[in-house]
Amino acid sequence: NLVLCSKGIPQTLAAFGLEAFLDEAGCKLVFYLHRVARGVSLSTTCLLSGFQAIKLCPGISRSMDLHIRSSKCIVLCCFLCWVLHLVVNIHIAKYATGPINSRNKTMDKIYQYCSSHLSETVFSVTAVIFLFTDGLCLALMVWSSGSMVLVLHRHKQRVQHIRSTRLSRTTSHESRATHTILILVSMFVSFHALASILSYWIIQIHNPSQWLRSISVLVASGFPT
Repeated sequence: NLVLCSKGIPQTLAAFGLEAFLDEAGCKLVFYLHRVARGVSLSTTCLLSGFQAIKLCPGISRSMDLHIRSSKCIVLCCFLCWVLHLVVNIHIAKYATGPINSRNKTMDKIYQYCSSHLSETVFSVTAVIFLFTDGLCLALMVWSSGSMVLVLHRHKQRVQHIRSTRLSRTTSHESRATHTILILVSMFVSFHALASILSYWIIQIHNPSQWLRSISVLVASGFPT
């Protein structure tokens, strides 16, 4: 909800032709909330998927039973994700400015309502860092989802011979869970990867069109929606 509100509402107002509806403080707040919310959403999705994968692996879940199965551990990790992203994204408040005061048009290509006075070097370094962390989260999500699908497939093969003929005609619980996992991870990876590609493409184009920026926003909002 925070991801959608912090970017979707301002971007919608900008798409309808409103300009400079946020002052410098508003731009700093919107930029900061969006980066924090996006980072927390990405990392906690991967985190919870990892916990789920560990619970399904018999050997790991037995050895870490007292800690991993505790809901307090999950809550603590989610809280640490919030703290981490609140601290890491503080620099956003420093560099974000209102559109009138901006001398750097790099961020104007993505955000019509606000801009930034980041230098090309700082912007490139920041982009590489975020690209690396996003890629790491996507890789962890694929690994944990693949592990769960493999465990469910093996379990289905082990119990298949003890199921009755009537039950075997219906879709098994393992198959339904596998389909859900595959749909989730496919949407997760596809939306985030495509959003990153579109953002990079917009930055490289001298004068990106309005429809390209709008599509980029819609794709970036796809998974949170």
